[in-house]
Amino acid sequence: MQRRQMPEAPNYTNAALIMGLVNLLWIFMALWIMFGLPVVMAVGYGLNLLITRFRRSNA
Repeated sequence: MQRRQMPEAPNYTNAALIMGLVNLLWIFMALWIMFGLPVVMAVGYGLNLLITRFRRSNA
């Protein structure tokens, strides 16, 4: 098998983070329209708790 120089894979980190933000925003807007601002605040707080727990478990 011949060993060839493989091209470097593109870095899609920024694109993935931006699309994650876009998805989070439209989901929050849909929740706000259907249920109101207190539900959006509760979901945001819940996500914050999950992210904090995930960060602590991987540290």
